[in-house]
Amino acid sequence: MHLIINTAENNKISLSLKDGEIFIDKMAVESKFTQAEKLLPLIDELLLKNHKKLSGINKISVANRGEGFTSLRIGVVTANALGYALGVPVFSISDEKTETNNEFDVIKPAYSREPNIT
Repeated sequence: MHLIINTAENNKISLSLKDGEIFIDKMAVESKFTQAEKLLPLIDELLLKNHKKLSGINKISVANRGEGFTSLRIGVVTANALGYALGVPVFSISDEKTETNNEFDVIKPAYSREPNIT
C-alpha cells in the first residue's frame, strides 16, 4: 500500500492511499496553520476508514515543493519519520530521492522562495 502526503499548500492537507495503480481513497481538508496538529490524526483516520493498518504501508510519497514553508516542512518530516519507523522507502512526488547514508534515503524540502520570518 502506498501513502501519498501533500502539504505543499499552506492551507490544505491532501492524503491518498493506493494499491498498485489503483486509488483506494483520497482525503483533502482545510488546515490553515494547523498541519502539525491534523496530519497524523488524518493519516490514522484514512487508514481506519479503509480498514488498513500503518504496518501495511510499503511506500510513502510526499510533496516536497510548494508555497508553504512550514506546511511543506511538516509533510516532509512526517513522511521521512514514518518511512524510517516503518522501514519503507520515501519518495518525493516527482520521484527524486536524496541519499544521506546507506541506511535510509531522506527527502528534502525544496522551497519556492526564501522564508519570510518576521
